Amino acid sequence: MKTRLYFNILLAIVVAGLLVACSAASNDDKKVQLEKLKSQQAKLSTEVKKLEEEIAKENPTAVTAKAKDVAVAQLAPRPFDYYIQTQGAVEAVDNILVSARTMGLISQVFVKEGDIVSTGQTLAQIDNSLIVRNMEEMKSALGLAKTVYERQKNLWDQKIGTEVQFLQAKNNKENFEKRLATMNEQLDMSRIKSPINGSVDEVSLKIGQNAAPGLPAFRVVSNDKLKMKANVSEAYVTSINKGDKVSLTFSDISKTMEARVTFVGRTINQLSRTFAVEVALPASEELRPNMTGVLRVIFKSVPSAIVVPVNVVQDVNGQKIVYIAEMDGNQMVARKKVVEVGGVYSNHVEIKSGLKAGDKIITIGFQGLNDGEFIKI
Repeated sequence: MKTRLYFNILLAIVVAGLLVACSAASNDDKKVQLEKLKSQQAKLSTEVKKLEEEIAKENPTAVTAKAKDVAVAQLAPRPFDYYIQTQGAVEAVDNILVSARTMGLISQVFVKEGDIVSTGQTLAQIDNSLIVRNMEEMKSALGLAKTVYERQKNLWDQKIGTEVQFLQAKNNKENFEKRLATMNEQLDMSRIKSPINGSVDEVSLKIGQNAAPGLPAFRVVSNDKLKMKANVSEAYVTSINKGDKVSLTFSDISKTMEARVTFVGRTINQLSRTFAVEVALPASEELRPNMTGVLRVIFKSVPSAIVVPVNVVQDVNGQKIVYIAEMDGNQMVARKKVVEVGGVYSNHVEIKSGLKAGDKIITIGFQGLNDGEFIKI
């Protein structure tokens, strides 16, 4: 009780002194007077703090009643990942536009969109009636050439006839065989075939339309080999490497998966200032080419780090500070800690120095706190 009375008297004297000083101040000595007032204010703050400590000893419940309510979280080391997050799109490694190898009219189409096809399966037939007729004639001529050759060979083996006759018959037969083989290749080229195992995603030609080399006829896609491709800012060109761990999220199908970087582009796009990154994906019936997803490339992992929510770190006079709760005698007080911060990821920041495991950081109520202020949890 005496202490409180002393405090009130001291406060009244100081206030009266301030009023007298202010009324007596002139324009010439305002700066000097301001310095005196600041000195008196600092002395007063010291006296007030001393009185509060005395009051706390005499009546602890009074201090507890005026302590600020806060919430705390105890720090413990945990893994912390440095990552780059961007959006990418799924691409099929085997996504092929199939075209004809020769010109001609489409006489038959054997597949429709959605059909499963295998390597070498015929998708469509180009009109080959002329080739077939020529082959029939060639086969007949080849048969005659073979007969003549065999007879000339028998005669030559018996030393009958001339060598020239034998060589002419042999050459004639071989020429017909080569021409027939060429026609067989032309016949095969009249079939539009699938180069891979997959599904028919697009049919561009119909019966009666003209096919030509380079003109898209079918699109065949295989889901056995998929990749995700994304563009990353050039600021990370030295951070991402082949083999880095990647976390993929496809929100449309509520699916997440882990993968690895399989390709890192070395060329920077002049317009977007980005470089390409590719990630091989496992075969999945749920994934489709051009499906978008979030790609998170983890380029650095700290196995044991001190991590705090980014919002509890305050910037005061160029310093990063965090308030923690600790005991001062019988009372809980707030202590200001100057910290060195690292990377910020997923609303958390790594603390490189200034905090240690076991510290209780103040997560709620830290705004407006002063070093040494009484708090309660």
